[in-house]
Amino acid sequence: MISTPRRAARIVLLTSAVLLPATAYAADEAPQAPVSGEIVVTARYRDETVQQVPIAITAVSGESLNERGIHNLQDLSATVPTVDFRTSASNKDRSIFIRGVGTISTSPGVESSVSTVVDGVVLARPGQATLDVGEVSRIEVLRGPQGTLFGKNASAGVISVVTAAPSEEFHAYAEGTATTDDEYRVKAGVTGAIAQNVSARLDGLYANYAGNVRNVLNNDELNGYERYGVRGKIQAQPTETLKLTLAGDYLHSYEDTIGVYQSTSQVAYPTGAVTNSTALASYLSSVGITPSASNRETANNFATNVRDKNYGGSLTADLELGDYTITSITAYREWKNRQQQDYDTVAQLSTSFPEVKDRGRLASNQFSQELRLTSPKGKFIDYVVGAYYLHVNTDETYQRSVTRLVSGASNTVNGVANYGITSNNYAVFGEANVNFTPWLRAIAGYRSTWDDLSYYHERVSSNDPTNSGSSSLDVTGIRAYHKSEGSTTSRGDSYRLGLQADLNPTNQVYFTYSRGYKGPAYNVYFNMRSLNATTQLDEIALKPETSNSFEAGIKGTALNRQITYAVAVYQTKFHNYQANYNDVVGGAQVTRLINAGTVESKGVELDFGLHPIPGLSLDASVAYTDAKVVHFNCPVGAPTSCDIDGQVLPFAPKWKLYTNASYRFALSDSLNFEIQSDVSLKSKTQYSLTETPSTIQPDYVIWNASVALLGNNDSWQIRGFVKNITNQSYSTLLANGTLAGTVRYVPRDDKRYGGVMLRKDF
Repeated sequence: MISTPRRAARIVLLTSAVLLPATAYAADEAPQAPVSGEIVVTARYRDETVQQVPIAITAVSGESLNERGIHNLQDLSATVPTVDFRTSASNKDRSIFIRGVGTISTSPGVESSVSTVVDGVVLARPGQATLDVGEVSRIEVLRGPQGTLFGKNASAGVISVVTAAPSEEFHAYAEGTATTDDEYRVKAGVTGAIAQNVSARLDGLYANYAGNVRNVLNNDELNGYERYGVRGKIQAQPTETLKLTLAGDYLHSYEDTIGVYQSTSQVAYPTGAVTNSTALASYLSSVGITPSASNRETANNFATNVRDKNYGGSLTADLELGDYTITSITAYREWKNRQQQDYDTVAQLSTSFPEVKDRGRLASNQFSQELRLTSPKGKFIDYVVGAYYLHVNTDETYQRSVTRLVSGASNTVNGVANYGITSNNYAVFGEANVNFTPWLRAIAGYRSTWDDLSYYHERVSSNDPTNSGSSSLDVTGIRAYHKSEGSTTSRGDSYRLGLQADLNPTNQVYFTYSRGYKGPAYNVYFNMRSLNATTQLDEIALKPETSNSFEAGIKGTALNRQITYAVAVYQTKFHNYQANYNDVVGGAQVTRLINAGTVESKGVELDFGLHPIPGLSLDASVAYTDAKVVHFNCPVGAPTSCDIDGQVLPFAPKWKLYTNASYRFALSDSLNFEIQSDVSLKSKTQYSLTETPSTIQPDYVIWNASVALLGNNDSWQIRGFVKNITNQSYSTLLANGTLAGTVRYVPRDDKRYGGVMLRKDF
C-alpha cells in the first residue's frame, strides 16, 4: 500500500500535470516580480509573494482586515478555515489552534503549540496574543511546524502580525465605527519624516462595547470590553547600509466575558448517561433564566472581569554588508493580568452550590535577542542563519474563597497560592535553498533548541492552619497546604527538508518533511498537587512535544493572474502531545496538563481567487481537517472514560469554509461604490478532549455583508455593514459547569447587528 505522504505528493504532481504546462521554464524566464494587489510576506525572512513561498500560508492585508471588521485573532479564526480559537472568561486561558492542534492550559509553565509573532518578536505567553491588533500591514498564518526559523513553540504553526511601518511621506488617518448594539471604535494615526533620513509613525485606538449578556439580578450588560492603546515607531537610516527601527506599544484592556448556562445537565462519554441538576434547574427557574443554545442571560452576585496591560518595545537593526544583510532584534515585553471570577456562576448559597470567588494576579516579563545573517538570492546556495535567546519570568498569585453551608451555618475557607516559572531558551538555526537549476531547488533547514525551565509553588489554606498538607483537610475547590519547586533542562531538534519546482514563472509544486519541537512543561496552577501514587504527578516535568509533518502543495496563478490558487495536502503526527484533560475531584472540575500521547492531523486545504474584471474579486478558502487522538495516555487515577483513542481533537471541525465576494466600480470620476459579502461555514465541533456529547457545537453558517462609498485612491470611505444576517446563534466554547450543567460562551456576533464605519485619509 502507498503511504499517505507519498500518495499526497503523487496527487499534487498529477494535478499539476493536468492544470499546467509540464515543461519547466527556461533560465531567462525568471519568476515574475510582485504586481499591484499581491501580498508580499516574510515567512522565510525574505520578501516573497504568497505564491512564491513553498509553505501553506494565508496572508490577509491590513486593508482587508479593516474592511471586514477583524480586530483580533478570534475574529481572524472565522475567516481563515485552518485557524480556530478557544475563548474563555480570561485571556490567560484562551488558545489558538491551527489544523486542529493547540494548547489549552492556565499553567505559566507551558507554551502554546502555535507561536504568535509580532514584528519578529515571539510572544512567550498565549494570553498576550489575544488582544486587539490595531493598525497592521498584514497577518500571515503559516500552517504546520515552523520551528526552523520561528522558534521552539511553533510545532503546529505560526501567526505572524506585521504592524504598519513609518513612511517618509506624510500620511494621517482617522476612523470611527459605531454599531446598532452600542459598540464604538476609534482609530487614528500619523506618519511622515521628522528629520533627514528619519521617519516616525504613531497609531492609537479606543474601543468600547457594553456586551450581549444580561445579568438578571441588576440588569447589567456583560460580555463586553473597553480597550485603548498606542503604538509608535521611529525608523532611521544613519548610513546607506544601516537601518534602525525603534518600536514601542501599550494596550490596556478590560473585559467582563462570562459563560451562561446552555443546559442544566451534563452528558457522559462514552455511555451517553445524562446527569441533570434539579438544584440548578430550580435556581435558574427562580430567577427567570431558561437555559438554551441561544441563552444570553446570567445571574451573578460577583463581578467577573479581567484587567490587562500588555506593553513593550523593540530595536531592529538591519546592516547591509555587500549583498548580505545582518539583522538584530532586541525586545523586552511585560504583561500584567488581573482577574476575578465567579467560580460557582450562581447567586444563591445552598447545600448544592457553595459560593466560590476567585481572584488572580499575574506579572510576566520577557527579554529576547535574535541575530541572523541573510545571504543574497540567485547563487547556488542562498540561506538564512542565526542565533536566538529568550528569557521569561512569570509570577502569579491566585486566591480562592469558598463559602459552604455546614450544619445550617455558613463556613468560609480561603486559599492562596503563589507560584511562577523562569524559562531560558537558546537556539541556533538556519535554512537554505540549494538551487540546482533556475526552476528546481532543494530546501534544508535546522534548529537546535536548549530549554531551561524551573518552577516554584506554595499554597496555604485556612482549613489547614498547621500546613500539614493532609488531604482530609481538602474542601471543594481548595486543597490543603502544598509547597514544591523543580527544574528541568532539555535539548531538541527541528528541521525541514523539501523540494520545490517552478513549473513556469507563476506556478510551483513543492514537497516538504518537517519536524517540530516544543520544550518541556510543568503543570503549575492554584490546586497543584503533590507527588504521590494516587494523583497526577504534577511535580514531574512534561516531556517535550514533537511533531512530524509531510506536506505537498501546488500554488500559482493563471489567465494573466486573473486566477490564483493554492492546494496543500498534509499529514502531521504529534508525540508527547501536551494537553489539558478535565476531570472531577471532590465534586469540582480540575485540570490535568499531561503528555496525552499521540495525536494526528491530516487534511486538504484549498485557497482560490478569481479576479475576472477590474474591481471584481471572488475568493474562497476551504479546509478539510481530520484531527484525532491516535493513542491517549490516561493519567493515574482518571476514570475509564478517558479511553478516547480514535476520537476527534477539540477545536478541529472536519470542514471550514470561507468565501468573500466584492465588486467595486466607479459612480463618477471622484466617487466609487463597493458591494461586499462573505459567508463562513463550520461543521460540528467538539470543544472538549473528554469527548462529552454535551460540549459539541452543531454546524452553523454566518453571513455578513457591507456596502461602501469611497473617494478616489480611497482617500475617504463610508461603509455600512450587517453582521450575522440570518441571526444564527452559536457558541465559541461549550464546557461542563464547574459544579453542574453545561455552560456556553456567547460570541460577539451571536445575533444580527449593523453598523457604520467612516474613515478619512489625509
